[in-house]
Amino acid sequence: MDRQATIGFILIGIILMLWLYWNTPTPTPPQNNQKDTTHVKIEKPKENIQKAVKEQQKEEVDSVFNTVKKVEKIITIETDLAKIELTSKGARIRKYYLKKYETWYYKDYDKSDFYNRHVQLVNTQQGGDFNIIFVTKDGKLINTSNLDFDLNNNNYYFKLSGKESLHLSYTFTTKDNKTIKKNFTFYGNNYATDVDIELINFEDVISSYRYDVVWNNGINFTEKNSVDEANHSNASVYAGEEQTIIDATHDGEKYTKDINGKVDWVAVRSKYFSVILAPNNPSDDGGAYIEGFHKQNLFGVREYYSISLKVPFKNQKYQKDSFKLYLGPIDYDVLKSYGKNFEVIVDFGSFFGLKFIIRPISEYILLPLMQFLHKFIPNYGLVIIVLSIIIKFALHPLTRQSMKSMKKMQLLQPKINEIKEKYKDDPQRIQKETMKLYSTYGINPMGGCLPILLQMPILIALWSLFNNVIDIRQKPFILWIDNLSAPDKIFKLPFKIPLFNIDIISGLALILGITMFIQQKQTVKDPSQKALVYIMPIMFTLMFMGFPSGLNLYYLMFNLLSIAQQYYINKKKDDIELVPVANPKKKQGFWARMMEAAEKQAMAQKKAAQKRK
Repeated sequence: MDRQATIGFILIGIILMLWLYWNTPTPTPPQNNQKDTTHVKIEKPKENIQKAVKEQQKEEVDSVFNTVKKVEKIITIETDLAKIELTSKGARIRKYYLKKYETWYYKDYDKSDFYNRHVQLVNTQQGGDFNIIFVTKDGKLINTSNLDFDLNNNNYYFKLSGKESLHLSYTFTTKDNKTIKKNFTFYGNNYATDVDIELINFEDVISSYRYDVVWNNGINFTEKNSVDEANHSNASVYAGEEQTIIDATHDGEKYTKDINGKVDWVAVRSKYFSVILAPNNPSDDGGAYIEGFHKQNLFGVREYYSISLKVPFKNQKYQKDSFKLYLGPIDYDVLKSYGKNFEVIVDFGSFFGLKFIIRPISEYILLPLMQFLHKFIPNYGLVIIVLSIIIKFALHPLTRQSMKSMKKMQLLQPKINEIKEKYKDDPQRIQKETMKLYSTYGINPMGGCLPILLQMPILIALWSLFNNVIDIRQKPFILWIDNLSAPDKIFKLPFKIPLFNIDIISGLALILGITMFIQQKQTVKDPSQKALVYIMPIMFTLMFMGFPSGLNLYYLMFNLLSIAQQYYINKKKDDIELVPVANPKKKQGFWARMMEAAEKQAMAQKKAAQKRK
C-alpha cells in the first residue's frame, strides 16, 4: 500500500476512534509501529554504468564470436489481443501493443492512429527485452542483445486469431558451428508466449554451469499520474509458494535481490500491467536476480527494474530449456487461468501486516461480486453504487449497533459533564463517578468501537480494490467523471497544497467532504469538540482530492447511506433510552472492571507512599 493510502487509513481510523474519544473521560489513542523486515541490498549506482556495461558487452561479443554485422529485420505479429514487433537484433521483442487498453492521452489522437492510441509495454529507450546472458570460460560477458540472428521466415507480417498459433525460430551460429536458438510460439487469443532456448556446442564456452534469461529495464509507464504508478510498481520473485517483493522507493539508490534455488517465476509490474518470466520446469539449481532503480526525470517519477532467471547449464553439446513469457494486464482472471500462481501479482492490499485477512475478502468476495454486477450493469460507476449499497446492508447490524452505542453515550454526556463540573478538582473522583454512571445505565464505553473495528478489514479491502483493479481503468461514469481509476479533476491549481501534495480540485472529493461535515454534525454533541466538525471534513477533503474517482464514489455513497441510517436512529428514540439496570455490579463489562482495578492499584500505591513517609 502506498504512502498516501496508508496515511488515509490512519486518518480514517483516527476519526472512527474519535467517536469513542468524544464520549469517554480517558481515551487512549492506539499506537501502531510496523517495522520493515525486508532485507534488501541497497547501493549507490555508478555514473553511466549501463552505458559502460553495454560497450563492454559489445566488445566482448565481437572478440569471442567474431560477428559479422547484418541488416536488422523487424517483423509484426498481430493477434486478437496484441500487436507485437520482433527484431533480428538479439531476437528480441521490440514493441508490444495491447489492443484492449488505451493510453491516457489517446483522446489527443485520431482513433485510426493505432500506435499512439494503445498501451505499449516494452521500454524501447532503455533497450533490453528477453535476452540471454552468460560468462565464457575465459571471463568474457556475453549478452545476446548484441547478436544478429537469422529468422526462419521471410515474411514481415503475420496475423493470428482465436486458437491459431505461429512458430518462429531465430538462429545465431558462429564460424565454429556454435548455435543459439530462440524459438517463439505466439497464440491468437493469449497474452503469454512459449519460448524455447536451445544451446548447441556450448559445452566448452559457458562457465559456472549457468546462463541467465533477462528482461532489462522493466516495463513502460502507461498512466498520467507518475507518482501513483511508481507507488504501485515493483518486481517480485515467486518461490516456495511465497512472493518476495522488491520495491525501489528512494531516488538515486540501487536495490538488489539475489535468490538461489527453485523459482517458479519472476516478474516486474507497473500499476496495471506486468511482464512475467516462468520456466516450464523450475530447477532446484536455479534462482533469480532483481535490480531496481527509483528516478525522477522530465516525465515525473519512474521506477525501473531488471529481472532475470538463473538457468542451470548442464555442460552438454545440446541443451533445451522452455519458458512462458507473459506480457499483459494485471487481470486476476487472466493471470489465474495459467495455473502458475501468476494471480499473486494482483495487489489486494496489505495494511499493517493484515494481508492474510484483507486479501481473501477482496479476492473471493468483493472482486467476484463487482464482476458479477458488471454482467448486468455496463456502467462501472453504477456498479460501484450498487456495490456500496450491498456492502452497507451487509454491515448494517454492525453499524447499527455502533450508532446505537454512540447515541447512548450522547444521551449520557450531560450527566458526565455535570460530574466533571462537580469534581473538577479531583480527577480520580471524576473517573470513579463516571464509571459508576456507566455501570448504573449498563453502558460499555467500548461498545461503539468493536463494531467499527470489525468493519475495517472490509473497508480496507474496498480501498485496495478500487485503487488497483484494472477493471475500472479509464472507465467513465457520468458528467465530468470520465475515468474511475483517476481523480475527477474539475479545476487545476497553480500551486501544490503543502503536506497533501495535490494541485487539483476534485468534484467528488468536495461532495464527500460535505457528507463528512453532515456526519460530524450528527454525532458531535460535546461543545468542546465542535472544532472537529469543521477540521476533520476539511482535512479528509484535501486528502481525497488525489484518490481515484471510483474510490471516492464508493465512500460518497457509503456516507450518504450512513447519514440516512444515523438520522433514522437519532429520530427513533423509543428503543434508545437511558434506563438504569438492575444489579449494576453484575452488568460491569471489561472497561469498567479495568478502571476499577486501576483505581484499586492507585489507592494501594497511595497508601504505600503514606507508610513510607
